[in-house]
Amino acid sequence: MRMFGAVFVVLVLVLAGCGDGTGGSGHSSAGHSSSEQSASGETTGDQAMELRTVTIAASGGEKVDVRVEIADAPAEQQRGLMGRTALGEDRGMLFVFDGKQTLFVFDGEQWLSFWMKDTLIPLSIAYLDSEGRIVDIQDMKALDDDPPHYVSAEPATYALEVNKGFFDERGVEVGDRAELPE
Repeated sequence: MRMFGAVFVVLVLVLAGCGDGTGGSGHSSAGHSSSEQSASGETTGDQAMELRTVTIAASGGEKVDVRVEIADAPAEQQRGLMGRTALGEDRGMLFVFDGKQTLFVFDGEQWLSFWMKDTLIPLSIAYLDSEGRIVDIQDMKALDDDPPHYVSAEPATYALEVNKGFFDERGVEVGDRAELPE
């Protein structure tokens, strides 16, 4: 079974590399380079996005709120946080995948793979299943475009990017649950 998992991940990475040159399957970390960002980390300008709240029930019993931009369209997901020079302290981006982007979908979830091409700030990413349970947390280096990319440890439906260290500082761990915006 372990061998199947390794072969599957390699296959997913190979297929992701067969995309249109914009990040493969569209599961790439990026940003809104044509928008400007205020000191508080909120996006301003003509492409400002509405901020929603993700509330995480951390293992220590505390509630952790993150104000997020939602990336649910392929173009938004490919752009992600690219080009940003800062991200507000309690800000992030929530990527929503409906399972239509890949052939490998399991009960609405899929292995997700992110990269840091043209992403100027180091980030932490939490992969969440369809129920909002965190299945993996990884730290990502700025401008890291070298494979292997940051692949989820388990199939997921959502990815939450925040400033690097955000989850550690607030006691958020794999297995914690998040209340996601509708």
